[in-house]
Amino acid sequence: MDFRWDKNFAKELDKSDELSVYRNEFIFPQHDGENCIYLTGNSLGLQPKGAKAALQQELDDWGKYGVEGHFEAKNPWFAYHEMFADPLSEIVGAKPMEVVAMNGLTTNLHLMMVSFYRPTKERFKIICEGKAFPSDQYALETQVKHHGLKPDDVLVELEPREGEHTIRTEDVLKAIEEVGSELALVMIGGVNYYTGQVFDMKTITEAGQRQGAYVGWDLAHGAGNVPLELHDWNVDFACWCSYKYLNSGPGSIAGVFVHERHCNNPELPRFAGWWGHDKETRFLMEKGFNPIRSAESWQLSNAPVLAMAVHKVAIDLHSKIGMKALREKSQKLTRFLEFCIEQVSENHSNAIFEIITPSNPEERGAQLSILVHGKGKQLFDYLTKNGVIADWREPNVIRIAPVPIYNSFEDCYRFSEVLNSAVESE
Repeated sequence: MDFRWDKNFAKELDKSDELSVYRNEFIFPQHDGENCIYLTGNSLGLQPKGAKAALQQELDDWGKYGVEGHFEAKNPWFAYHEMFADPLSEIVGAKPMEVVAMNGLTTNLHLMMVSFYRPTKERFKIICEGKAFPSDQYALETQVKHHGLKPDDVLVELEPREGEHTIRTEDVLKAIEEVGSELALVMIGGVNYYTGQVFDMKTITEAGQRQGAYVGWDLAHGAGNVPLELHDWNVDFACWCSYKYLNSGPGSIAGVFVHERHCNNPELPRFAGWWGHDKETRFLMEKGFNPIRSAESWQLSNAPVLAMAVHKVAIDLHSKIGMKALREKSQKLTRFLEFCIEQVSENHSNAIFEIITPSNPEERGAQLSILVHGKGKQLFDYLTKNGVIADWREPNVIRIAPVPIYNSFEDCYRFSEVLNSAVESE
């Protein structure tokens, strides 16, 4: 499609967008009496309008039933988490028994590494991306130290080639082959938080497992953003949060995928809790952990219902649309935003920025990372002052995310207007 850098053109795109109606399901922060240009759903998604009523329902049931709400509430709390198995499995490409909503993202990464990082004298190394999100770095470092090892001896951190911004698949595969029989685990962010690069998860998973290693993915920026086929890709485990593209609220409940071959292995070591125990005998209160034959067995405690109430509203919206439609709009929306930014750059000889996210739509999600070569924070502050909510990452990147479930093509054009104004003022 040939784009035009024109507000009326953007509005025409919105008129033909079948998903535009879902924009009305979300609450936008305001700026000077109108919706701000919200492009930071890769950090925190907008609030669904149904969130308040969903929370109120659970508060009302708590007040009405007390502890009996576990069985008498409109959505009985006892099995509350079970309602997410089907919709989450559709979002991440899994079987329902392979997914569970629980805990927070980094907590879940630690729980997964208890099961899938068990180093030996011969096999102990971990491949990860260099400058991974800090929480991932800390999780990996401390897991390594927990086993009495040194991170410098264990972690193989992948970096882009000199002069490049993203990591080539061929370089990942080369590193896996070079580490060879010493490789215990590959754990990478499926969508890099800084650049927005989507890794070839299927190919990397196959390569890691050929060397006898486990392969897991942090999908904080992947779940609800890009198509996933975790079961068919034979991924060992994956974890994600729900407050970014899944719009479930700040710090809301996270999720886990564990391949069924591991779910069906009761001998696989794990940290255990009451809610992961076999449901038929859970209330006998006996010694001896007997894991549920599903991802639920990695649960430690019963469901945090208030967080899950909002999660349910958001997930229902995603399920109604489906990942195929979301992805189609996402790619078109991001291409249009990229086009608008390039128009600003081409129209000004003093434009001092470049997009470091892959230009191939298949290698990125709903994010563009703008590398600013001078006065980046000044540019970011100008955008913020003029109604753009984006995300600043040190040392010099502005991340913007046109989220297909609520962002419009006009949002993208309005952003480029403000960007253009910033360049002209500079």
